[in-house]
Amino acid sequence: QVQLVESGGGLVQPGGSLRLSCAASENIFSIDRMAWYRQAPGKQREWVASVFSGGSTNYADSVKGRFTISRDNAKNTVYLRMNSLNPEDTAVYSCSAHRGFLHYWGQGTQVTVSS
Repeated sequence: QVQLVESGGGLVQPGGSLRLSCAASENIFSIDRMAWYRQAPGKQREWVASVFSGGSTNYADSVKGRFTISRDNAKNTVYLRMNSLNPEDTAVYSCSAHRGFLHYWGQGTQVTVSS
């Protein structure tokens, strides 16, 4: 079982930046896909970005060009760099790990964008 712990959330003003981290309890080199999802109050969870074992990435249209996902296999950590944040980005951001039919989730970290 892979345990995931997110950090880096907080309160930021519109236009600001944050970097989220997701630390895994084991080596992520063999994990097929690592991803970030988010859930805003009263809304369904939505996918934000993915990074695959080979290093390729993809993004939801709503964050493309503003967010960057990356993985550091040596540190067993996945990052989400978020720039040009706006109030619509306010949500609980969760990290996930996907290995075949197995899926693991972290507890999430709150990101609030407000002036």
